[in-house]
Amino acid sequence: MSLFRDDGVVLRTQKLGEADRIITILTRGHGRVRAVARGVRRTKSKFGARLEPFSHVDVQFFARGSELIGRGLPLCTQSETIAPYGGGIVTDYARYTAGTAMLETAERFTDHEGEPAVQQYLLLVGGLRTLARGEHEPHLILDAFLLRSLAVNGYAPSFEDCARCGMPGPNRFFSVAAGGVICGDCRVPGSVVPSAEAVALLSALLSGDWETADACEARHVREGSGLVSAYLHWHLERGLRSLRYVEK
Repeated sequence: MSLFRDDGVVLRTQKLGEADRIITILTRGHGRVRAVARGVRRTKSKFGARLEPFSHVDVQFFARGSELIGRGLPLCTQSETIAPYGGGIVTDYARYTAGTAMLETAERFTDHEGEPAVQQYLLLVGGLRTLARGEHEPHLILDAFLLRSLAVNGYAPSFEDCARCGMPGPNRFFSVAAGGVICGDCRVPGSVVPSAEAVALLSALLSGDWETADACEARHVREGSGLVSAYLHWHLERGLRSLRYVEK
């Protein structure tokens, strides 16, 4: 029997029995972890409110054996709030839907429990912090998070040089299957011709150029979001359920 302590972000919760919950947390040191939190649905629970989606928490786990991830689910025995991002997210529909899509994305990219995913964890914490503070439009924060999640998992799209032959850009065509923009010689069936403004926006979101992103017109933002959604769907092999509710 062992105790483990880590900090993480609550991705989702599921009811278990009459008073318990299964908590899914993306942790810094252990990746995605599912644990049982006993009694947290009771009104007298001391830490149930801390284990809600969007919460950044310091948690203690109790596991049978020397490993956190074993045959059974560990117990979440203690929780301390690091940052209650949910307070700045759940009261606004646009932020809430964008945040929900971010949580689902983080869970989908960490499909093996117990495997550290530090970059994805740090990206999620930073994204939720920015979203809760309202520093930029929620859909821009979401698209930036999706692009960077793809990048840290090895699927970074190209928005300048040809994704196939490396021909210096700007290049006119965009192919989800090819990995981003491609030149005329590498054009494949299914390629589209996005506006230069939409491509520049996505490049800005990936690199963190918020001045360019914030100044982009709404029609180019919608166009860029469509490309991001298609690219994400291709690499995840199925879409995110939460994306359909995101305001554009």
